[in-house]
Amino acid sequence: MSILYLLIPLSLILLGLAVWAFFWAVKNDQFEDLEGPAHRILFDEDENDLPADERQRRRDARERASSERPNPDESS
Repeated sequence: MSILYLLIPLSLILLGLAVWAFFWAVKNDQFEDLEGPAHRILFDEDENDLPADERQRRRDARERASSERPNPDESS
């Protein structure tokens, strides 16, 4: 019977922590988009979905990266 004096306050503290964690998650938009990540993983990133300036920026970055890499065919 004396164990109840420990278990009841402990369970109330854990309940309080769970309620605090839930409200923290709601406040920080953790439940904003629940289905998006699950669907997003099924599709490859398509460059046609990007805006034109982002496509150009990525193309330029790829060209810079390929020009900075040493070419194995050109041995010194």
